[in-house]
Amino acid sequence: MASLKELSAKRITKKVKFMGENVEISKLTVMETMEIQELSKELESSSDDNSGFAIIKCILCKAVEGADELTDDDFDNFPLEELSTLSTHIMQFSGMGTEDKGK
Repeated sequence: MASLKELSAKRITKKVKFMGENVEISKLTVMETMEIQELSKELESSSDDNSGFAIIKCILCKAVEGADELTDDDFDNFPLEELSTLSTHIMQFSGMGTEDKGK
């Protein structure tokens, strides 16, 4: 049986479809969630028109294997709807938002 300490380092993952391919996403940790919320608060008070996109990139970098290696130019080459849908999957998988339990 695993101890709580051992489980604290474990990442819970699942595969989801992104642009017709499987990618692995991880549930966000409490710390990652707090970092995303802090970024969201910071961007709310700025006049940056790309704040929503910055939050999507932050979520993806924290939860999608290999996303932290992408450049801003790499992200710019993806369809926005695909990135948005993937970030929604991550948030739902992490317990934020409503997830369709029937899937």
